[in-house]
Amino acid sequence: MTNTTNEINPSDSKNSPNALHELLFQLADDDFILAYRGSEWLGLAPFIEEDVAFSSISQDTMGHATMFYQLLEGVVAINANDLAHSRPLTERRNAILLEKVNGPGHYLVEPRYDWAFTVVRNYFYVTAKKVKMDALKKGSYKPLAEAAVKVNLELYYHILHWKTWFTQLLKAGGEARTRMIAAIEKVAEDMDGVFNLGLCEKEMVESGFIESEHSLKQQWLRLMNPILDELKVTLPPFAMKSGNGRAGEHTKDLEDALSTLKEVYELDPSAIW
Repeated sequence: MTNTTNEINPSDSKNSPNALHELLFQLADDDFILAYRGSEWLGLAPFIEEDVAFSSISQDTMGHATMFYQLLEGVVAINANDLAHSRPLTERRNAILLEKVNGPGHYLVEPRYDWAFTVVRNYFYVTAKKVKMDALKKGSYKPLAEAAVKVNLELYYHILHWKTWFTQLLKAGGEARTRMIAAIEKVAEDMDGVFNLGLCEKEMVESGFIESEHSLKQQWLRLMNPILDELKVTLPPFAMKSGNGRAGEHTKDLEDALSTLKEVYELDPSAIW
C-alpha cells in the first residue's frame, strides 16, 4: 500500500470520503461497545488485581473510541458526543461479536458472566486491532495514521494481558480448557465481522486508507497460529453467524446497551463524556 499520508483531503470526493467515514465509524463503534462490555466486569473480575487491570484496559479502549469519533467530528461536522450516543441502532457499524453480552444476567442483578468468552473475545479482537493499527499507520489519511500510532502504544500491554490469560487457562486443562475451547468456538462464529470492512472495502483499499480484509485476516493468522499450535488448539472456521454489523445489522444486546449508555447523556447533552 502506497504511503501518501500528506495527500488525502477528506472533502475530496475522488478520495472516497464515504469510505473514510465508514472506516472511522467501524473503528470508533467497535471500541465504544467493547469498552462498555469491559466496564460491566467492574467488581466482578476473578480477583481484585484483574479488576483494576481490566478497568484500565476498558478506559484505554474508550479513549481510542473517543479519538476516532473526534476524527469523524472533523469530517462529518457532527459533534463527537452525538456520534457516540445519539445515532440509532441501524447506523451503528460495530462488529456484532463485540456487542454480545458477557453472559446471562445483568451486571447489577445476578450477573453470571463467562470469563472464558471474555478472554477469547478480547484477545482475538485486540490482536486484530493491532493488525489494523499497523496497516493504518502506513495509510493515506494522515490524521488516522497519527491516531493509529498513539493507539498502538497501549495495545502492546492489552495484547500481553489477554495472551497471558488465554495461555494460562488453556494450559490449565480440565474445566478451564473445556470452557476455553467452547469460548473459541463461540467467538469464531462471529469473528469474521471484526475483519469485515463493509460495502466500501474496495474504496478504502484503493484510497490507501487500510489493507484488504483478506490481508488483515492473513496477518492475524500469522500472529496467532504459532500460539494456537503451541497450545494444541484448532481454530474453527470464522463466520458472521449473527449478522453483519457493518451493514447496520445488530442484536437486542446492542439495543439494550445503547439504552443504558445514553441515559446520562440525554439528561445533559452538553456534558463531556
